[in-house]
Amino acid sequence: MEVDLQELLFMFFGGLGIFLFGIKYLGDGLQKVAGDGLRDLLDRFTTNPIMGVISGIFVTILLQTSTGTTVLTIGLVNAGFMTLKQAIGVIIGANIGTTVTAFIIGIKISAYALPIVAVGTFLIFFFKNTKVNNYGQVIFGFGALFLGLNFMGDGLSPLRDVQAFADLTVSMSDNPLLGVLIGTLFTVAVQSSSAAIGLLQTLFGQGLMDLDAALPVLFGDNIGTTITAVIAAVGASIAAKRAALTHVIFNLIGTMIVLLLLRPFTILVEFIRDSLNLNPEMTIAFAHGIFNVSNALIQLPFIAVLAWLAVKIIPGQDSAIAYKAMHLDEQFIRQSPALAIGQGKKEVLRMAELSEKGLEEVYQYYKTHGKKHREMIPQYEDGINNLDKKITNYLVQVSSHSMSDQDSKSHHTLMNTIRDLERIGDHMENIMELIENQITNKVTFSELANTDLDDMFELTVSTLRQAIRALDTEDLEEAKSVLEKEEKIDKMERDLRKKHILRLNENKCTGSAGIIYVDIISNLERVGDHAVNIAEAVIGEN
Repeated sequence: MEVDLQELLFMFFGGLGIFLFGIKYLGDGLQKVAGDGLRDLLDRFTTNPIMGVISGIFVTILLQTSTGTTVLTIGLVNAGFMTLKQAIGVIIGANIGTTVTAFIIGIKISAYALPIVAVGTFLIFFFKNTKVNNYGQVIFGFGALFLGLNFMGDGLSPLRDVQAFADLTVSMSDNPLLGVLIGTLFTVAVQSSSAAIGLLQTLFGQGLMDLDAALPVLFGDNIGTTITAVIAAVGASIAAKRAALTHVIFNLIGTMIVLLLLRPFTILVEFIRDSLNLNPEMTIAFAHGIFNVSNALIQLPFIAVLAWLAVKIIPGQDSAIAYKAMHLDEQFIRQSPALAIGQGKKEVLRMAELSEKGLEEVYQYYKTHGKKHREMIPQYEDGINNLDKKITNYLVQVSSHSMSDQDSKSHHTLMNTIRDLERIGDHMENIMELIENQITNKVTFSELANTDLDDMFELTVSTLRQAIRALDTEDLEEAKSVLEKEEKIDKMERDLRKKHILRLNENKCTGSAGIIYVDIISNLERVGDHAVNIAEAVIGEN
């Protein structure tokens, strides 16, 4: 029988596209149904490795992708929200959670794919209720997943008559490492272990390969899924790189163990298949589940060893921004509001430190246009916003308890300071976007304009630093000095605007350069205003 290569390729790649879209759409719908809280869930419920595993399972089921969970985890590690050991627990859970997709495929309701898609479409297009639309998205994605599998299966079915493919599956049976390599490469190519395993289930279900050939490919799929996490960690902090590395090590170790025990593992899968009378797709799902759960149980006690190994392979001091709240223990609120305010002040000073360092990064980005500085600024902004919410909630709880007059003043100062620091974070981001605009549009400033802007940056950073020092030490002289410096910033802003207008009139500056330039100095002047607000609060408190 002659195989129509065009039809095979069209049906396979078209089916793969529909499958990947279905997985993505299903995951997005589940997130909407669950509400926005996956990041908070990982942040809050990963206090120990067991909780990390459970959180990883839950989030992966909602995202319908272990890669998504791992990338999210690496982002949290990079941001300082999560330690390496916590991340390893979540990654182990993600590996277990991703098996759910294979079990869904194993249910084998492919014959109902089109009606399921129709129901989802009906809920999306004929209802104006957002909640109903979200459920429609979940159902549509679920149907699209099976529809894509149907197309892939129909496209690949002629391969059973192709001798070269039959020879390849025999080679995979005889040489498991070849199967592992093929599984790894395909998963890397499609960037989805769910798609790779779905394809494997389809091939096995069509009788195109036997179990001895299919299992090594399955193990390779698990290795391939780590590559996206590795890519996500490029350019991230050392801690994030280590988290990605532990994902690779975890799956490599699991694959090596199961390859050494391949014959007993195959016999176990065959026993479960025969005992439960499983269809081929569900057989692969069970094999996938047994592999990942066993791997998790074996390696879970050795999380500290995995972390140690990652540190040894990737040495160096981690520079991640640790902006998770450190001092806000709620027991202080009940015991002593005065003590709780003291803890709140410590956290506000950490928030202030982030705003100062963030502004310095903005200055370096302006001077060097360096990518590393550009990547750090949103992290500082995220840290400031996170602490803004956490400290505000904490101080609101404190306010419900009786306080002395002095404590009440301190409470008021801290609440106002938080607001000012949060606004400084916004101005940091504004300036970053203006510099990006300058780079993208190849806008240049004159040498004199650059010199003036350097002076204003340095004065603004110095003023903010002094305001923070005044807040820390409650030094009135420091606070008054901030007020004097801010007058200089205001005067500088007026002078620079005048100079800019003169340059425009003399055609020494373009209009586009002028707009960016004026907006940058305006944002710096506003940072100076917020620094003064902090200093005035210190003066008012004393």
